[in-house]
Amino acid sequence: MSRDEPKPDDRKRDTSGPDATGRVSSERDATSRVSSDRVEHAARQAVERKRAAEEEPEPSLGARLGQIGILGWTIVVPTLLGLALGHWLDRTFGTRVFFSAPLLMIGAGVGLWSAWKWMHRQTRRK
Repeated sequence: MSRDEPKPDDRKRDTSGPDATGRVSSERDATSRVSSDRVEHAARQAVERKRAAEEEPEPSLGARLGQIGILGWTIVVPTLLGLALGHWLDRTFGTRVFFSAPLLMIGAGVGLWSAWKWMHRQTRRK
């Protein structure tokens, strides 16, 4: 044997196909096991999603539009109340927008906060 020739132990073994006994290599077994575990997990998730959809179906279009309306009024009403109160205070004290502008922003903030709270209550119920 020359120095450049690899020793029998240094050669890489081909692990992609069956070995001398006709069995598939352990690397291939591990890969197929991982693959089958993933498929099994995905199938279980699909069954769970289907069961959950049957137990609690999606809300109708009318229900969705109702939710949008509730959110809109939840934001608009405090904003308009803040603006109306600010306008009344401005007329009473003879100021221009001294009270209107800040009360408009405070009303909008209160409306957005209450809409945020309402949305979180809806998600907790589910």
